[in-house]
Amino acid sequence: MSTIVWNDGRSIALTKGDTATCEALKSGQLYAVFLYNAAGEDQDIPVNVNIGNGFPPKTVTVPGTTGNNGLAALALISGTDTQTVSISITSQQSGAKVDAWIGSVGMPTNTSGIENMQLPFNGETRSYGSRDRYYAVPESRWYQLTINSPQNQFISVQFTENQAKVFINNPVGDPGNVIVPTGTVAEGSSYEIVKPKGQPQTITYDDQGNGRQKVWMNADSQQNSSDSTIVAQYL
Repeated sequence: MSTIVWNDGRSIALTKGDTATCEALKSGQLYAVFLYNAAGEDQDIPVNVNIGNGFPPKTVTVPGTTGNNGLAALALISGTDTQTVSISITSQQSGAKVDAWIGSVGMPTNTSGIENMQLPFNGETRSYGSRDRYYAVPESRWYQLTINSPQNQFISVQFTENQAKVFINNPVGDPGNVIVPTGTVAEGSSYEIVKPKGQPQTITYDDQGNGRQKVWMNADSQQNSSDSTIVAQYL
């Protein structure tokens, strides 16, 4: 059992009895805690997410998987609600192990273990692996974002300052099972779920830049990210 100082939002491994606490959330920003089952067993792992006394803790169920091949579960947190978030696994969860990091326009500040890359807006196709974090400051003009994946329920997230868009290629089942809002965070105001309008493998999304940074992060396993791509181009 250990207590982990997590102010940089870096990639960490959490095991039974561990608690990780970040006290560096900023007002006006939306964050996602990415949680991957790393136990190597097909057994779900409940992770407690606590954002302070003002709101009840949430339990996020991280899907079981073998060989680190599962979806991430996401806990969405508003820095306006709290500066602090703690995640923990109870000591009763024998064999539990979860990989975790914090995503936002500013997190993680320590990208060790994360592939942190600038996303070009020239139509160049980029691969979209499980630990990929793309960032850009789009010009104040229209652009088109295209995310393609052959994998079922391929989930990725676009962050702006205080909002997120959760993209789901080839949707199956209820995404609410792995996307858990906390505090005042609510679908429709704090975040939006975007699904394909035509071919299920492809999401094409038009947006405008405003001179502020945007970040895109994958929430799927490395195996399920096979052949998944992201492309951005000005219109």
